[in-house]
Amino acid sequence: MMKDELTIGALAKAGNVNVETIRYYQRIGLLPVPERSYGTIRRYTGDSLKRVRFIKRAQRLGFSLDEIRLLLGLADDKHCTETRELAEKKLAIVADKMADLAAIQQTLQKLVASCAQTTGGRGCPIIDSLGEDEQP
Repeated sequence: MMKDELTIGALAKAGNVNVETIRYYQRIGLLPVPERSYGTIRRYTGDSLKRVRFIKRAQRLGFSLDEIRLLLGLADDKHCTETRELAEKKLAIVADKMADLAAIQQTLQKLVASCAQTTGGRGCPIIDSLGEDEQP
């Protein structure tokens, strides 16, 4: 087998994914299915491996599979503006999530600190806080 010809198992291993992931990407159109000569197994090229790695890197950056499909469609060096706009939207979502997580962290730190100062017989400030009615 030439270096540029991979079985589905070798592609999955090289891409650090499961074979079923490769098949799923094919079913949803993210990865083309290679031709198969009669009586032989399919052989994937280095381009298939690059595409699998692209998909996984984009997922790690928080892009959904639909967004990745869009990115793959914009990958012809003529759509940099659209690609940047998509990345800017993703960045804004990440910033919002980070702000939410920072607020959660601050609240949990206060609750843990108040719990540490409570002496026995007074209930648990964390449980009490979670059971309070929200103020309008």
